[in-house]
Amino acid sequence: MNLSNSVSCSHCNLVFDKSVMIIDGKNYFCCNGCKGVFKLLNDEGLETFYEKSANTMLTPPSNQYDDSLDFDTESFRESFVQVDSDGFHEVSLIIEGIHCSACVWLNEKALHKMQGVIEADINFTNNKAKIVWADDIVKLSQIIDMIRSIGYNAFAYDASIQEIYANKERKSYYLKMAVAIFASMNIMWIAIAQYAGYFTGITQEIKTILNIAEGVLATPVLFYSGWVFFRGAYYGLKNRVVNMDLLVATGAFSTYIYSIYITVMETGEAYFDSVSMIITFVLIGKFLEVLSKKNVADTLDVISKHIPSEVNIIIKDKIVSVKLDDVKVGDTVIVKSGEKVLLDGEIVKGKGFFDESNLTGESRPVEKKIGEKVISGTTSIDADIHYIASRDFKNSTLSKLVTLLESAINTKPKIQQMANRLSEHFSSTILLLSILTFFAWLYIGYDFETSFMVGISVIVIACPCALALATPVATLVGLSLATKKGILFKEALQLETMAKVDTLVLDKTGTITIGKPEVVSVQIYDDFDIASLYSLTKASKHPIASGINRYLKEKNENIDEIIFDELVQMSSLGIVAKYKTERFLGGNLKLLEKSNISVDFKSDNSLFYYAVNNKIVAIYELSDKIKDDALELVRSLKKINIKTIMLTGDNRSSAEKIAKKVGIEEFKYDQSPEDKSNYIDLLHKEDKKVVMVGDGVNDILALVKADIGIAMGNGSDIAVEVGDVVLLNNSLTSLHNAFKISRTTFRLIKQNLFISLVYNALTIPLAMAGFVIPLVAAISMSLSSLLVVGNSMRIGYKYKKG
Repeated sequence: MNLSNSVSCSHCNLVFDKSVMIIDGKNYFCCNGCKGVFKLLNDEGLETFYEKSANTMLTPPSNQYDDSLDFDTESFRESFVQVDSDGFHEVSLIIEGIHCSACVWLNEKALHKMQGVIEADINFTNNKAKIVWADDIVKLSQIIDMIRSIGYNAFAYDASIQEIYANKERKSYYLKMAVAIFASMNIMWIAIAQYAGYFTGITQEIKTILNIAEGVLATPVLFYSGWVFFRGAYYGLKNRVVNMDLLVATGAFSTYIYSIYITVMETGEAYFDSVSMIITFVLIGKFLEVLSKKNVADTLDVISKHIPSEVNIIIKDKIVSVKLDDVKVGDTVIVKSGEKVLLDGEIVKGKGFFDESNLTGESRPVEKKIGEKVISGTTSIDADIHYIASRDFKNSTLSKLVTLLESAINTKPKIQQMANRLSEHFSSTILLLSILTFFAWLYIGYDFETSFMVGISVIVIACPCALALATPVATLVGLSLATKKGILFKEALQLETMAKVDTLVLDKTGTITIGKPEVVSVQIYDDFDIASLYSLTKASKHPIASGINRYLKEKNENIDEIIFDELVQMSSLGIVAKYKTERFLGGNLKLLEKSNISVDFKSDNSLFYYAVNNKIVAIYELSDKIKDDALELVRSLKKINIKTIMLTGDNRSSAEKIAKKVGIEEFKYDQSPEDKSNYIDLLHKEDKKVVMVGDGVNDILALVKADIGIAMGNGSDIAVEVGDVVLLNNSLTSLHNAFKISRTTFRLIKQNLFISLVYNALTIPLAMAGFVIPLVAAISMSLSSLLVVGNSMRIGYKYKKG
């Protein structure tokens, strides 16, 4: 560095080049963080801090966005903010300082009260917030200021640096627990001496000395290790919320003050050991909750955490490394053996095997060759390939998967919303019960000390945390397991909805069958130009048209494609096109009837009629292979009282043939998109809870109408877009797994709520009756939370078993 061109920061004294300095009057700063701290100290009259620091090198503020206005900068928007289809802005934040359900409630309530905030959902398990706002009414900096004003902090969610913040939180807990455990162990040694003296005799002077020793050790436990509870209680009261922190802080602090009074007055029994144990055990319980929640959240973060920031592409015959977001559709991307595919595309050079287990849950490698598509999120095992990017990163499968997972985590099932409403009033009710218990014991003749300790036990033993954890941890475990199995729930509440379903409606082609029908027979009635049929079928994505197109390509090596003057795709019917003076029709029997073309031909297979100038020239019979797991799916669902119905646009003979083979008793044929949608409405009128599974454009209306719409991953983009659940590996085994996971998760959520409610229903009356001392209350409170978390972890085991 050129010292003649350098200057030191007015806050931290860091020496830096003048070219990067920030000037504010006569002061120079290395960053906006230092500028903000400098201004704050001067505004508060604390400028003498710099005289006392005597030019000591200080650590500059580490948060890049300490100044809330930085959240409104263009660089922040480009990196973290998205704009939805309605023009609203959306960001994912991590809220620092959340450690109980009341914290979540307080933040959500405060944000929802702000004019312009459309949505504010915070997930208790990972403290991740999804915030949607109208930028013309409120700025993100104002939202950040609101979060900070109620005692919390917020920063942009970034999976790549999330581990840093998680480690910071764990380190803080480690230090607090180390102090609490060390002090508590020493207090217990002193307590042993006191208890021994209680039976063998001890003078008041020795007792007072032991009480003072306990008090000295309990003080750092209460005010350092337990500070997090006082802080939470303060901000809760400031915002008129009675939370769990207030219960713990009130119980421990009241016991501490009472014990000081006993020590000074040299009368009665001090309870410094209870103060220390209450804080220690609750703190340990909270730490174990943090670890459990992090282990579950890590599974969902693993997809987004390891996304490289750069890829290699070919520009003018040279390999160039560029940022992932800078790759455009049409660029040639290079992937080497062992590397992750980050963009969707089509292979133009090379071949090899790919691991798709991250997306589909399928452990067997898949071979890819020239002309085949590669999916972002998969990993090359032994393939060195070049491929043409078909989508940019923001629209890639991998990016959409990450976005949908984050959205799923942030949504709350109805049963969780009910539990949250219950826990809102829980703490205030417990505080009232504690006060009533204290006065009741005084009234019936017990002394102040006994009445006081019974009242404290009521406060400490109550556990709103178990109630708050009952749903979110189990939901996160369920979503995590589903993702591993190649099942993507777009919202967490769909787990609950799917668990209540009693009717499954399946599309035929591409859902029950593989979706690649092959031509088995051809009836030619007149000569026609093969190029016209080839061009007509190529224009459609329907599996029947694709099957004929493949067949024509196999039979004819060189076919010149025709560019039609007009071409109209008629949903669930076929295609109509014009070229010069000729009119072409390709599709099913309904299309012919609509065009007043009569034909007398029947078959058990799917039929494709081709007419030129309103005259039938060819009929193609196609047969599609039934998926291996279709029969097992229908049988398994029948055992759990889920009725399976098939809807298809195909003819009656073909539909009946498929339905009979897979064991489906009820089916509907010749169904248009409107017919399928109307049938879902009919099932709803019969009070049925319906899941609709499809893969094509003609299934969209039915997917939207159903309680749960499930799209096959190989289906049309719009079907995947509107579906509530996506089966990434296209197998019906995944569909069965989706039912199992949703039902298992919902069953364990109800178990968790039962455990929480029964625990409180049993222990609170026992505490009010005087059967529980504060120490036991603190232990049982922590154990109840851990029991709920542990029960949630059983979802994987119950899924395998059931």
